[in-house]
Amino acid sequence: MRKLYPVLAVLLLTIAVSAQTKLNGAGATFPYPIYSKWFNQYHEQHPDIEINYQSIGSGGGIRQVTAGTVDFGASDGPMSDEQLAASKVKLIHLPTVLGSVVPAYNIPGFKGELKFTPDVIAGIYLGKITSWNDPAIAKANPGISLPNQSIIVVHRSDGSGTTYIFTDYLSKVSSEWQTSVGKGTSVNWPKGLGAKGNEGVAGMIRQMEGAFGYVELIYALQNNITYGSVKNAAGNFVKASLDSTTAAAASMKALPADFRVSITNAPGKDSYPIASFTWLLVPTDWKDKNKQKVFVDFLTWMLDQGQTFTAQLNYAPLPDAVKLKEREAIKTIH
Repeated sequence: MRKLYPVLAVLLLTIAVSAQTKLNGAGATFPYPIYSKWFNQYHEQHPDIEINYQSIGSGGGIRQVTAGTVDFGASDGPMSDEQLAASKVKLIHLPTVLGSVVPAYNIPGFKGELKFTPDVIAGIYLGKITSWNDPAIAKANPGISLPNQSIIVVHRSDGSGTTYIFTDYLSKVSSEWQTSVGKGTSVNWPKGLGAKGNEGVAGMIRQMEGAFGYVELIYALQNNITYGSVKNAAGNFVKASLDSTTAAAASMKALPADFRVSITNAPGKDSYPIASFTWLLVPTDWKDKNKQKVFVDFLTWMLDQGQTFTAQLNYAPLPDAVKLKEREAIKTIH
């Protein structure tokens, strides 16, 4: 009988392993902190289900999900009509949370909060403003003395939804940016150093004196990086926060049927201007019906329990109207 125990143990372990349902996803780094939290919490409640997510950037997520090499993708920039048409699988965009992209900086001897106008942000990335004591920066920040320190411009090197949000914003507030660079998950940067992921950009800003770059809010907070407020469409300087991100979403009068919407440079005195939804890219037709059932259950959980974790990670929860519409969209997954 004792000899049977090891055999039974191996058999039970084999059964347990085979009972595991594993789903794989890849994409945006912008929502990675909240997705990690969600997938861990869901696994704790459903030990037989494991959702793996690779934080490789929105561009990589779009490539993998359209090729059918992952179960789902994630992006902060909505896919284009061309990308959707070229996909091997039919996909829908499902909003998950709202977040903000912040102008982060590392200025020697200065830890205060700077105010940034749209012209200054565009000017830095166009290579027209090259020093921290530039008159345009001083004008927006009276009484603050900044050093004659060169600005080291940092941007993403990978295909990035954070880049999409940032360049979508710049395209709305700067006609020169719109015509010379434009918006996208990848663009031809006029100047700057590239880093991979929000993690890479945050790390470079933290390490390099004089650096200026854009990162998702939680990455600035986690890395203790100083970031500034941005002048919004109403003319007010607003700092990224839960409330100001929610205010940007509240300005949206109507949500498109496919959920592909931009809320950068939103109207309203309290709106933070570089805010966005982030989306899961989900196939509508699943060959593996067990995986389909599991993921639909997760999506419902995300809209209910999942939204309660947003504030602690500095994301804004989905508005009720969006959740209501999304529940209907989830019913199309089969």
